[in-house]
Amino acid sequence: MGVLVGKKAPSFTAQAVINGEEIVEHFSLDQYLGKKYVVLFFYPKDFTFVCPTELHAFQARLAEFEAKDVAIVAASTDTEQSHWGWLQVPKDKGGIAGVTYPLVADTNKTISHNYDVLAGSYEYNDDGELSASGELTAYRGLFLIDKNGIVKHQTVNVNELGRSVDEAMRMVDALQYFEKNGEVCPANWKVGDEGLVDTHAGVASYLSKH
Repeated sequence: MGVLVGKKAPSFTAQAVINGEEIVEHFSLDQYLGKKYVVLFFYPKDFTFVCPTELHAFQARLAEFEAKDVAIVAASTDTEQSHWGWLQVPKDKGGIAGVTYPLVADTNKTISHNYDVLAGSYEYNDDGELSASGELTAYRGLFLIDKNGIVKHQTVNVNELGRSVDEAMRMVDALQYFEKNGEVCPANWKVGDEGLVDTHAGVASYLSKH
């Protein structure tokens, strides 16, 4: 599937931990359709080193995202019990206590596969048996999804490279600026900068007449 930008975000229903403690059986992004933007980000594993820095970084900006009608949702291939256990560990001991946005449990790895962020290689033999080389975990994929469920931005990092929450916020701001003003955002655009009027349609109209 590769690039999802411009396409409908793959739908899923899975178990998740919400509000830092409650396990729910049927979590879906469909609840946000028509209501909120979504920043969905995948991370490789619970109880690791880089991952908690990202999870806490998004939590630190959560109120700012929510003020812009953006829901933050994280996912990994760990179980919901693993998510819950990690949420009980204090930050100073490597845990993610205090994280309140949903953590999705992609235990069958179909969500990571459908978003094309599943790391590791696997195949079926002639007998239909699945074999995999290495662990099947998620890359650090991030997807900005609009209120209509369309992916507007995506990034995918290898596990060694943590993401920029500032850049995720910048892309939210840029998308909302475009939707509100109809002006496109040039390189390094940030809130307070001017946009550009998209003249492509005018140029195309001119060329069609000459």
